[in-house]
Amino acid sequence: MTKIKIKLVRSPIGRPENHKRTIEALGLRKIGQVVEKNDTPQIRGMIEKVNYMVEVLD
Repeated sequence: MTKIKIKLVRSPIGRPENHKRTIEALGLRKIGQVVEKNDTPQIRGMIEKVNYMVEVLD
């Protein structure tokens, strides 16, 4: 299975509660932190939901 890297680039402070929980579920805690996840439709959906706060790296 392919992996994707996700980087938190904006703070979840002041965002809707469900967006904060999505960021937490992705394993992101600090701005600039990068996590590596399997490229699944569920993860892609989470990224799309909070795409204004994260960046997908190659």
